[in-house]
Amino acid sequence: MALSPVRRLVLETLWVLNKPVKATEVAAEVGLGFPSVMMHIIGLVKMGYAETVKKGHYVITEKGRKALGFPEIGKENAQQILAYLPLEKAFHFYADIGKPFGIHAASLGDFCDKILKVDIASIEFHLNRGDFEAWFAGLGDVELARKTLLLREQRVAGEQLRKKLHEIVMNRCEELAKIK
Repeated sequence: MALSPVRRLVLETLWVLNKPVKATEVAAEVGLGFPSVMMHIIGLVKMGYAETVKKGHYVITEKGRKALGFPEIGKENAQQILAYLPLEKAFHFYADIGKPFGIHAASLGDFCDKILKVDIASIEFHLNRGDFEAWFAGLGDVELARKTLLLREQRVAGEQLRKKLHEIVMNRCEELAKIK
């Protein structure tokens, strides 16, 4: 069954938040009223795309992830995404075109650490160009690439951007480590 645009937005929000959330939190994120969001969550639960983990708290299911177009990540995929890379495949941070910082991330975990240390102008530069999305997709992590795209579309900047990007990548590293 195809998802309506609003139902897809609610499901994507459950996916982005990546933790058990109340319908009121989802409503605040998507900018819709609670009754409408609750109705869509109930529909998603009936479809098997979301589930209740404790009273009033919802999460996306594996079936929901598939409905959003994400491949299932197995042990081998998780290991590949988390693996250390040779220097030529590492992420290299730049201040601008032709202005490297001389800092690189050789793995997703290393990237998570470097995000906390690199100049915020570099993070904004790479996010706005779609460089992070491309690197994550190259690692084989379509989900992380999509979350980064959504972060870019929110037009977050400065230290708030650093914090959100770090949180997204750190949560993904933890999720993949559990699979690995």
